[in-house]
Amino acid sequence: MTLAPTYRSRFATAIFDLLDPIPYGFFVGALIFDILFAITRNVFWGKGAAWLVTAGLFFAIIPRLINLFHVWGPSRYPVTRLEKIDFWLNLLGIVAAIFNAFVHSRDAYGMVPQNVILSIATVALLGIAHLLRAIDKFGFREVAHE
Repeated sequence: MTLAPTYRSRFATAIFDLLDPIPYGFFVGALIFDILFAITRNVFWGKGAAWLVTAGLFFAIIPRLINLFHVWGPSRYPVTRLEKIDFWLNLLGIVAAIFNAFVHSRDAYGMVPQNVILSIATVALLGIAHLLRAIDKFGFREVAHE
């Protein structure tokens, strides 16, 4: 037996790998802006964080749909336990970001400290998911040769 990586759809994998890091970057930016808003009380940082959360959610749609079909759709390739954990961590992170978007709709300083807490939760969940996906990506599955 030799070890070989498994692929599902190369096109879907390419789109996923292209778009998946984008929301994480927006959410990290929102966390930084939320912390700056909590410290300075400057409305600029709060509004900027609200826009970053919204943009992160917008860019998370396609990668999350691809991930949904990859993990739970029918396939001849087995799904690893780490891929399922990655799916649930991303889902929880997106749910935290959705709640964060609602918190950002509050007026002025009324969003603090929930905005910082939800931003930390979002970034932590997505960060752990990215770490697990990186670990799983370097894992190879056994393939039998006839």
